[in-house]
Amino acid sequence: MSWRAQGMRTWLMQRLTAVYMLLYLIGFGIFILNKNVHDYLSWKALFVHPFANLTTGLFLFAILYHAWVGVRDILIDYIKWSPLRFMLWVAITTGLATLGVWVAMILYSVVYL
Repeated sequence: MSWRAQGMRTWLMQRLTAVYMLLYLIGFGIFILNKNVHDYLSWKALFVHPFANLTTGLFLFAILYHAWVGVRDILIDYIKWSPLRFMLWVAITTGLATLGVWVAMILYSVVYL
């Protein structure tokens, strides 16, 4: 695949992140239905295990990447003035990266290695 096939690569990554998010939500939903989660301590106990923490982190970063690709495509399609498109792209990318760091800090603070 050449570097010119950038659109195909992002299309595929967006579909893969959507599949992962769907599988995570189904698995997490089944897990939650089988557990008695009713307070903060029981929720925190769910995410102490590194596997749960890792899969949740991947889920949240999949959401961020999925959103970034979608917003990037919207900006390319509908914002024709390049300086405005670039400024919006930088602002949205910075916001999503900030959310990613925030999620990483939250998940790291809960897990016990």
